[in-house]
Amino acid sequence: MNTRALDETAPESAQDDESQPLPPARLVFGAATWKEIAHLLVNLPVDLVCFAYVVIILTLGIGLSVTVIGLPLLAGGLLGCRLLGRMERARVRGLLGVRIDEPRRLRSRDGGFFGWLWTTIKDPVAWRHALYFFIRLPWGVLTFALAVVLLLVGWPVLPWAARGLGNADRAMARGLLSPSDELERRIAELESDRGTVVDTAAADLRRIERDLHDGAQARLVALAMDLGLAKEKLTEDPEAAARMVGEAHGEVKLALQELRDLARGIHPAVLTDRGLDAALSSVAARCTVPVRVVADLPTRPAAAIEGIAYFTVSELLTNISKHSGASTGSVDVWRSDERLLIQVRDDGRGGASADAGSGLAGLAERLDAVDGLLVVDSPRGGPTTITAELPWRDRENAGAAR
Repeated sequence: MNTRALDETAPESAQDDESQPLPPARLVFGAATWKEIAHLLVNLPVDLVCFAYVVIILTLGIGLSVTVIGLPLLAGGLLGCRLLGRMERARVRGLLGVRIDEPRRLRSRDGGFFGWLWTTIKDPVAWRHALYFFIRLPWGVLTFALAVVLLLVGWPVLPWAARGLGNADRAMARGLLSPSDELERRIAELESDRGTVVDTAAADLRRIERDLHDGAQARLVALAMDLGLAKEKLTEDPEAAARMVGEAHGEVKLALQELRDLARGIHPAVLTDRGLDAALSSVAARCTVPVRVVADLPTRPAAAIEGIAYFTVSELLTNISKHSGASTGSVDVWRSDERLLIQVRDDGRGGASADAGSGLAGLAERLDAVDGLLVVDSPRGGPTTITAELPWRDRENAGAAR
């Protein structure tokens, strides 16, 4: 009887289960997916406005180019395309998570209105932005329509569709809204390097002026005064005059030594006459730490590269003398393909760093200005190995170029 009751009640419970409504469907998407969907929905109004701007401003500018206002209007329109591109990069960064580098600022080499006008009209970045907004309208209509339809009737596949369409948007933005790839980045690097070179040259000129003013010039002024006094005493007190002339002779020797040191700091004669091997051996001989120098160079590099290599080693050996506490050191110089490599080692306490504010940081900036590189390996307790790398330029080619 119990079995029958169970058999009779079983269909009823099954019917109750079928009659209960299913829980409502919910869209469970991540924040990134919702941002991609928002980007697709915003595409249409943004692309419509930008398309209208590009068509109107470029049509008017090109159409009126035969008049006085045509070219200035076209230039202003291209500047507006740059501004719209900046806004679009911000939208892509916020909704699609793609960070696109800003192109360099537009600068005119020739001053005046016409220089600005010509530079703006031939700006490739602005024209790429205009092309981006011109071809975006059909894409904006398509993505908006697909997003709306999938939100209403195709939400199960919406995340995959949003990801695919978002990737297409990312590729389009990277292709047309980014700087001119390697060329644009190279221009920015060269502008930065030029600033470093100018600052370094100005600092060197100030150092030379200070050394001349405080050293040799002051000593020569005192020498002239002493000789003047000796001249006055020559007839009255010959012994005092002779003593003053002797002191002046000592001052002349000191002044000559200071001028030699200053000339060596500008460009040593031994480097010009005998090359890098002899010049580095001379620097190592003045170091307070015994230093072994090995230079394996089949030919001499260009004078500019040779000078940079000399002053790099000179500064590194000065650091060894002052800060390392080392007992021995070594300098190795060799050529590898189209690079000049310099390696300076010491067995000191280590801890050297090329962080901002240190002398090695300034040296690294000066090497970077000529496409060089400085690598510091200096663990606490030593030893320290510093490798500098410079581009190789043949001396004959450099002379022919000049």
